[in-house]
Amino acid sequence: MVAWNNLRKLSSIAVGTGAGLAVYYYQRLREPSNLVQNSWTNSDKPVSEAAIWDPDWDCRDPKSCVHPLKNDTPQEQNRFNSELEKMRVKATRHIVLVRHGQYLDVGVHDKDHHLTELGRLQAKYTGQRLHELGIKWDKIIVSTMTRAQETSEMILKEIDYDLEKVKHCHYLREGAPIAPQPPVGHWRPEKSQFFRDGARIEAAFRRYFHRAYPEQEHDSYTLIIAHANVIRYFVCRALQIPPEAWLRMNINHGSITWLTISPSGNVCIKHLGESGYMPANCLSNRIPREVKNVV
Repeated sequence: MVAWNNLRKLSSIAVGTGAGLAVYYYQRLREPSNLVQNSWTNSDKPVSEAAIWDPDWDCRDPKSCVHPLKNDTPQEQNRFNSELEKMRVKATRHIVLVRHGQYLDVGVHDKDHHLTELGRLQAKYTGQRLHELGIKWDKIIVSTMTRAQETSEMILKEIDYDLEKVKHCHYLREGAPIAPQPPVGHWRPEKSQFFRDGARIEAAFRRYFHRAYPEQEHDSYTLIIAHANVIRYFVCRALQIPPEAWLRMNINHGSITWLTISPSGNVCIKHLGESGYMPANCLSNRIPREVKNVV
Protein backbone atom coordinates (compact mmCIF):
# COMPACT_ATOMS: atom_id res chain seq x y z
CA MET A 1 0.00 0.00 0.00
CA VAL A 2 2.85 2.36 0.87
CA ALA A 3 4.52 1.58 -2.47
CA TRP A 4 1.30 2.38 -4.31
CA ASN A 5 0.96 5.76 -2.57
CA ASN A 6 4.56 6.63 -3.41
CA LEU A 7 3.96 5.75 -7.05
CA ARG A 8 0.88 8.02 -7.15
CA LYS A 9 2.91 10.88 -5.69
CA LEU A 10 5.66 10.44 -8.29
CA SER A 11 3.09 10.34 -11.08
CA SER A 12 1.50 13.54 -9.82
CA ILE A 13 4.89 15.25 -9.69
CA ALA A 14 5.72 14.09 -13.24
CA VAL A 15 2.37 15.25 -14.59
CA GLY A 16 2.69 18.56 -12.83
CA THR A 17 6.23 19.07 -14.09
CA GLY A 18 5.21 18.16 -17.64
CA ALA A 19 2.25 20.54 -17.53
CA GLY A 20 4.48 23.29 -16.18
CA LEU A 21 7.03 22.80 -18.95
CA ALA A 22 4.25 22.78 -21.53
CA VAL A 23 2.87 26.09 -20.23
CA TYR A 24 6.38 27.57 -20.11
CA TYR A 25 7.21 26.68 -23.70
CA TYR A 26 3.78 27.77 -24.88
CA GLN A 27 4.32 31.18 -23.33
CA ARG A 28 7.80 31.38 -24.86
CA LEU A 29 6.41 30.61 -28.28
CA ARG A 30 3.83 33.34 -27.82
CA GLU A 31 6.52 35.95 -27.35
CA PRO A 32 6.97 38.23 -30.44
CA SER A 33 10.60 37.23 -30.93
CA ASN A 34 9.61 33.54 -31.21
CA LEU A 35 6.44 33.75 -33.29
CA VAL A 36 6.39 31.34 -36.21
CA GLN A 37 6.33 33.35 -39.43
CA ASN A 38 3.48 32.93 -41.91
CA SER A 39 5.90 32.33 -44.74
CA TRP A 40 9.39 30.89 -44.97
CA THR A 41 10.45 34.03 -46.82
CA ASN A 42 9.76 36.20 -43.77
CA SER A 43 12.39 36.92 -41.18
CA ASP A 44 12.90 39.15 -38.16
CA LYS A 45 16.37 40.02 -39.45
CA PRO A 46 16.51 43.43 -41.14
CA VAL A 47 16.84 43.23 -44.91
CA SER A 48 19.83 44.92 -46.50
CA GLU A 49 18.91 47.79 -48.81
CA ALA A 50 20.90 46.09 -51.57
CA ALA A 51 18.60 43.05 -51.31
CA ILE A 52 15.29 44.90 -51.62
CA TRP A 53 13.65 44.30 -55.00
CA ASP A 54 12.79 47.38 -57.05
CA PRO A 55 9.47 46.53 -58.77
CA ASP A 56 9.82 49.48 -61.15
CA TRP A 57 13.36 48.64 -62.29
CA ASP A 58 12.39 49.02 -65.96
CA CYS A 59 10.23 52.13 -65.38
CA ARG A 60 7.21 50.18 -66.68
CA ASP A 61 5.28 49.46 -63.52
CA PRO A 62 1.65 50.30 -64.42
CA LYS A 63 1.33 52.75 -61.53
CA SER A 64 4.30 54.75 -62.79
CA CYS A 65 2.84 54.90 -66.31
CA VAL A 66 -0.45 56.65 -65.48
CA HIS A 67 -1.25 60.09 -64.10
CA PRO A 68 -1.57 59.94 -60.31
CA LEU A 69 -4.83 60.65 -58.52
CA LYS A 70 -5.67 64.35 -58.30
CA ASN A 71 -8.32 63.88 -55.64
CA ASP A 72 -10.51 61.23 -54.00
CA THR A 73 -13.65 61.75 -56.05
CA PRO A 74 -15.32 58.69 -57.65
CA GLN A 75 -14.77 60.16 -61.11
CA GLU A 76 -11.04 60.51 -60.51
CA GLN A 77 -10.85 57.02 -59.06
CA ASN A 78 -12.59 55.62 -62.14
CA ARG A 79 -10.23 57.49 -64.43
CA PHE A 80 -7.18 56.22 -62.56
CA ASN A 81 -8.39 52.61 -62.46
CA SER A 82 -9.30 52.69 -66.15
CA GLU A 83 -5.87 53.95 -67.19
CA LEU A 84 -4.19 51.51 -64.83
CA GLU A 85 -6.03 48.58 -66.38
CA LYS A 86 -4.90 49.62 -69.86
CA MET A 87 -1.28 49.46 -68.71
CA ARG A 88 -1.56 45.99 -67.18
CA VAL A 89 0.97 43.53 -68.62
CA LYS A 90 -0.39 40.11 -69.57
CA ALA A 91 2.53 38.26 -71.17
CA THR A 92 5.92 36.94 -70.08
CA ARG A 93 9.14 37.71 -71.92
CA HIS A 94 11.77 35.00 -72.30
CA ILE A 95 15.28 36.21 -73.12
CA VAL A 96 17.78 33.52 -74.10
CA LEU A 97 21.43 34.58 -74.19
CA VAL A 98 24.05 32.52 -76.04
CA ARG A 99 27.78 33.02 -75.74
CA HIS A 100 29.72 32.70 -79.00
CA GLY A 101 31.87 29.66 -79.67
CA GLN A 102 35.58 29.39 -78.99
CA TYR A 103 37.73 31.67 -81.15
CA LEU A 104 41.43 32.34 -81.65
CA ASP A 105 42.60 35.78 -80.56
CA VAL A 106 45.16 36.43 -83.29
CA GLY A 107 45.72 39.63 -85.20
CA VAL A 108 44.93 43.19 -84.19
CA HIS A 109 41.47 43.56 -85.69
CA ASP A 110 38.19 41.88 -84.83
CA LYS A 111 37.87 40.57 -88.39
CA ASP A 112 40.83 38.28 -87.65
CA HIS A 113 39.15 36.64 -84.63
CA HIS A 114 37.48 33.65 -86.27
CA LEU A 115 35.95 30.62 -84.58
CA THR A 116 38.17 27.62 -84.13
CA GLU A 117 37.11 24.19 -85.30
CA LEU A 118 35.93 23.54 -81.76
CA GLY A 119 34.07 26.86 -81.69
CA ARG A 120 32.12 25.96 -84.81
CA LEU A 121 31.27 22.57 -83.35
CA GLN A 122 30.08 24.21 -80.13
CA ALA A 123 27.84 26.55 -82.09
CA LYS A 124 26.39 23.58 -83.97
CA TYR A 125 25.59 21.77 -80.73
CA THR A 126 23.96 24.93 -79.38
CA GLY A 127 21.87 25.28 -82.52
CA GLN A 128 20.75 21.66 -82.23
CA ARG A 129 19.82 22.22 -78.59
CA LEU A 130 17.75 25.29 -79.46
CA HIS A 131 16.06 23.32 -82.22
CA GLU A 132 15.18 20.54 -79.76
CA LEU A 133 13.54 23.08 -77.47
CA GLY A 134 11.07 23.82 -80.28
CA ILE A 135 10.92 27.54 -79.57
CA LYS A 136 9.31 29.89 -82.06
CA TRP A 137 11.57 32.93 -81.89
CA ASP A 138 10.04 36.38 -82.05
CA LYS A 139 13.41 38.10 -82.34
CA ILE A 140 17.02 37.10 -82.89
CA ILE A 141 19.69 39.72 -82.21
CA VAL A 142 23.41 39.22 -82.79
CA SER A 143 26.50 41.17 -81.77
CA THR A 144 28.36 42.62 -84.74
CA MET A 145 31.69 41.07 -83.72
CA THR A 146 33.09 38.36 -86.01
CA ARG A 147 32.95 35.49 -83.52
CA ALA A 148 29.31 36.23 -82.68
CA GLN A 149 28.37 36.54 -86.35
CA GLU A 150 29.99 33.21 -87.20
CA THR A 151 28.30 31.58 -84.20
CA SER A 152 24.93 32.85 -85.35
CA GLU A 153 25.49 31.43 -88.85
CA MET A 154 26.06 27.97 -87.38
CA ILE A 155 23.04 28.24 -85.07
CA LEU A 156 20.70 29.53 -87.76
CA LYS A 157 21.46 26.46 -89.86
CA GLU A 158 19.89 24.36 -87.13
CA ILE A 159 16.77 26.39 -86.28
CA ASP A 160 13.83 27.59 -88.33
CA TYR A 161 14.06 31.38 -88.63
CA ASP A 162 13.98 33.90 -91.46
CA LEU A 163 17.55 35.14 -91.93
CA GLU A 164 16.33 38.52 -93.15
CA LYS A 165 14.68 39.18 -89.79
CA VAL A 166 17.91 38.79 -87.80
CA LYS A 167 19.00 42.05 -86.17
CA HIS A 168 22.65 43.01 -85.72
CA CYS A 169 23.50 45.27 -82.78
CA HIS A 170 26.86 46.88 -82.05
CA TYR A 171 25.72 47.67 -78.49
CA LEU A 172 26.20 43.95 -77.76
CA ARG A 173 29.91 43.95 -78.62
CA GLU A 174 32.27 42.62 -75.95
CA GLY A 175 33.82 45.04 -73.49
CA ALA A 176 34.54 45.92 -69.87
CA PRO A 177 31.15 46.80 -68.35
CA ILE A 178 32.26 47.92 -64.88
CA ALA A 179 35.26 47.47 -62.59
CA PRO A 180 34.74 44.05 -60.95
CA GLN A 181 34.71 43.24 -57.26
CA PRO A 182 36.88 41.65 -56.09
CA PRO A 183 39.46 43.09 -58.50
CA VAL A 184 41.64 40.68 -60.44
CA GLY A 185 45.33 41.07 -61.12
CA HIS A 186 45.57 39.38 -64.51
CA TRP A 187 43.09 41.74 -66.22
CA ARG A 188 43.42 45.50 -65.77
CA PRO A 189 41.80 47.52 -68.57
CA GLU A 190 42.17 51.27 -68.53
CA LYS A 191 39.56 53.20 -66.55
CA SER A 192 38.47 54.95 -69.74
CA GLN A 193 37.47 51.55 -71.15
CA PHE A 194 34.99 51.02 -68.30
CA PHE A 195 33.41 54.41 -68.98
CA ARG A 196 33.23 53.77 -72.72
CA ASP A 197 32.14 50.13 -72.72
CA GLY A 198 30.02 50.41 -69.59
CA ALA A 199 27.71 53.06 -71.02
CA ARG A 200 27.24 51.06 -74.23
CA ILE A 201 26.53 47.74 -72.48
CA GLU A 202 24.16 49.41 -70.04
CA ALA A 203 22.33 50.94 -73.01
CA ALA A 204 22.01 47.44 -74.49
CA PHE A 205 20.54 46.16 -71.24
CA ARG A 206 17.92 48.90 -71.15
CA ARG A 207 17.07 48.27 -74.78
CA TYR A 208 16.43 44.53 -74.45
CA PHE A 209 15.49 43.94 -70.81
CA HIS A 210 12.04 45.10 -69.79
CA ARG A 211 8.62 43.58 -69.18
CA ALA A 212 6.23 43.03 -72.09
CA TYR A 213 4.18 45.83 -73.59
CA PRO A 214 0.54 45.99 -72.41
CA GLU A 215 -0.71 45.17 -75.90
CA GLN A 216 1.33 41.94 -76.04
CA GLU A 217 -1.14 39.07 -75.70
CA HIS A 218 1.19 36.04 -75.76
CA ASP A 219 4.56 35.13 -74.27
CA SER A 220 7.54 36.08 -76.42
CA TYR A 221 11.00 34.59 -76.98
CA THR A 222 14.09 36.63 -77.84
CA LEU A 223 17.44 35.06 -78.72
CA ILE A 224 20.57 37.17 -78.20
CA ILE A 225 23.97 35.92 -79.36
CA ALA A 226 26.69 37.89 -77.61
CA HIS A 227 29.70 37.64 -75.29
CA ALA A 228 30.63 36.47 -71.81
CA ASN A 229 31.15 39.87 -70.17
CA VAL A 230 27.96 41.26 -71.67
CA ILE A 231 25.89 38.24 -70.64
CA ARG A 232 27.23 38.18 -67.08
CA TYR A 233 26.57 41.89 -66.67
CA PHE A 234 23.03 41.44 -68.01
CA VAL A 235 22.40 38.66 -65.47
CA CYS A 236 23.53 40.85 -62.56
CA ARG A 237 21.44 43.80 -63.72
CA ALA A 238 18.34 41.72 -64.42
CA LEU A 239 18.47 39.99 -61.02
CA GLN A 240 19.34 43.29 -59.28
CA ILE A 241 22.62 41.86 -58.04
CA PRO A 242 25.41 44.46 -57.68
CA PRO A 243 26.78 44.68 -61.24
CA GLU A 244 30.33 44.64 -59.89
CA ALA A 245 29.78 40.91 -59.26
CA TRP A 246 29.73 40.05 -62.97
CA LEU A 247 33.24 38.54 -63.03
CA ARG A 248 32.36 36.04 -60.28
CA MET A 249 30.46 33.96 -62.83
CA ASN A 250 31.98 31.73 -65.47
CA ILE A 251 30.08 30.59 -68.55
CA ASN A 252 31.26 28.25 -71.29
CA HIS A 253 31.54 28.93 -74.99
CA GLY A 254 28.26 28.25 -76.78
CA SER A 255 26.39 28.07 -73.48
CA ILE A 256 22.76 29.08 -72.94
CA THR A 257 21.55 31.54 -70.29
CA TRP A 258 17.78 31.92 -69.96
CA LEU A 259 15.95 34.67 -68.08
CA THR A 260 12.22 35.32 -67.83
CA ILE A 261 10.49 38.62 -67.07
CA SER A 262 6.99 38.10 -65.68
CA PRO A 263 4.07 40.53 -66.10
CA SER A 264 4.69 41.78 -62.55
CA GLY A 265 8.25 42.71 -63.50
CA ASN A 266 9.81 39.94 -61.43
CA VAL A 267 12.83 38.31 -63.08
CA CYS A 268 13.83 34.65 -62.81
CA ILE A 269 16.86 32.87 -64.21
CA LYS A 270 16.12 29.40 -65.56
CA HIS A 271 19.59 28.54 -66.88
CA LEU A 272 23.01 30.10 -66.32
CA GLY A 273 25.68 29.04 -68.78
CA GLU A 274 24.03 25.71 -69.58
CA SER A 275 26.26 23.56 -71.80
CA GLY A 276 25.49 20.02 -70.69
CA TYR A 277 24.18 19.16 -74.14
CA MET A 278 27.77 19.17 -75.45
CA PRO A 279 30.22 16.26 -75.08
CA ALA A 280 32.73 16.82 -72.28
CA ASN A 281 35.64 17.17 -74.72
CA CYS A 282 33.85 20.12 -76.38
CA LEU A 283 33.59 22.29 -73.26
CA SER A 284 35.74 25.40 -73.01
CA ASN A 285 35.55 28.91 -71.59
CA ARG A 286 38.92 30.58 -72.23
CA ILE A 287 40.66 31.81 -75.35
CA PRO A 288 43.13 29.11 -76.44
CA ARG A 289 46.81 29.87 -76.94
CA GLU A 290 46.96 27.39 -79.76
CA VAL A 291 44.43 25.54 -81.90
CA LYS A 292 43.80 21.90 -81.09
CA ASN A 293 41.89 19.48 -83.25
CA VAL A 294 38.69 18.03 -81.81
CA VAL A 295 38.75 14.25 -81.61
